Amino acid sequence: MHNNSKSESYAAAGVDITAGYRAVELMKKHIARTKNDGCLDDVGGFGGCFGLNLCGIEEPVLVSGTDGCGTKVKMAILLDKHDTIGIDAVAMCVNDIICCGARPLFFLDYIACGKNYPEKIAAIVGGVAEGCVQSGAALIGGETAEHPGLMPLEDYDLAGFAVGIVDKKKILDNTKMCEGDVVIALASSGVHSNGFSLVRKVFDIDNNNPALYEPCEALGGKTIAETLLTPTRIYVKSILALLEKVNVKGISHITGGGFYENIPRSIPKGLTAKIEKSAVKVLPIFDLIAKTGNIPERDMYNTYNMGVGMSVVVPAGEVEMALEILKSHGEDAYVIGEIVKGDDGVVLL
Repeated sequence: MHNNSKSESYAAAGVDITAGYRAVELMKKHIARTKNDGCLDDVGGFGGCFGLNLCGIEEPVLVSGTDGCGTKVKMAILLDKHDTIGIDAVAMCVNDIICCGARPLFFLDYIACGKNYPEKIAAIVGGVAEGCVQSGAALIGGETAEHPGLMPLEDYDLAGFAVGIVDKKKILDNTKMCEGDVVIALASSGVHSNGFSLVRKVFDIDNNNPALYEPCEALGGKTIAETLLTPTRIYVKSILALLEKVNVKGISHITGGGFYENIPRSIPKGLTAKIEKSAVKVLPIFDLIAKTGNIPERDMYNTYNMGVGMSVVVPAGEVEMALEILKSHGEDAYVIGEIVKGDDGVVLL
């Protein structure tokens, strides 16, 4: 704690720097959970230091990713529940960099808030730390900034940045994909962190619709609010295990843009992923969104993950091994399609 650092003038302008110091003290216990062999110092310096262990890596390539949680943060604010939104921030970054085969090394977060409530900030960082533990990344730094006048006192936004490493020869190469390869789905935990602007409109969230907090039969008795706040699933450790044993030819993280935008990103020209919609295990929350908002099916598949958080392309002869590995790591993995000739990137039948 910086006992000599305080400014009554700055506090009168809406920024309490001592609250920032208090928040850092509260979050240190969470950050300690994420430490791995690369960590070199404690949080609080001007930069986070990380030591690279390059043993067994011939040509190290660093892979980075940055993202936020979108307007899903609104749900955390409405529910006054801030200990899971940080998982989403980590997930959105590490799930991206694993798509090229990179193992996450470290993560940094950025929280902008109307007012720094130390306990709330610590809860947010606690979620970030949990996401780091789930992905094997170290939380080596971050920033919390008070923005009085720019946003309401109770509001905040959260974003993050991850760096991973992969041997150049092991970067996933989709040019090896061919007709007859199989597309495997890894189930999502829910809406994850995309499409919340539409979700907010459908359920009238900005007006704090009372129906958000009532048990919903279609959701197995859970409320819409708690279902929407379910954190994004992190697939890093499952995918790393898969890469050790199976010839993975392509991976897609199904985020904003749904199937139509994300799956083609891992498919080379001349080939198309043919997805059987009847095979997709659509989660109840997506049926509820479509029904409540009268949203066409194509728009749903072009906005949401529909229950598939990640897709993986493997040779037909390695499908059973891939499914066994993924399921042994807790994934609900199943076949949803195959690779065929074509220039569409993806078709849903």
